[in-house]
Amino acid sequence: MAWIVLVISGVLEAVWATALGKSEGFSRLVPTVVFAVAVVASMVGLAFAMRQLPTGTSYAVWVGIGASLTVAYAMVTGAESASAIKVLLILGVVGCVIGLKVIGH
Repeated sequence: MAWIVLVISGVLEAVWATALGKSEGFSRLVPTVVFAVAVVASMVGLAFAMRQLPTGTSYAVWVGIGASLTVAYAMVTGAESASAIKVLLILGVVGCVIGLKVIGH
């Protein structure tokens, strides 16, 4: 259960990071509200997962998922340029996150 919550929290990290960028310094209401809700839910989920999983592993997985999804979304929407090397590097991050799950705690 902790792993499922951790993955969901990582997805929510990507949501709040993207909403933060779209909030334009908290001057736009909807992205600001999305940011606030997502950041709280993401942190609560991370804290829950860390009750059963090691702190370092939890944080690395949470950040890896959030960073990977944030940059992938930016590339898909055209907000950030895409390249083969960027995709390969992001896949490397994803591979490392999967590796942390595979080796266990």
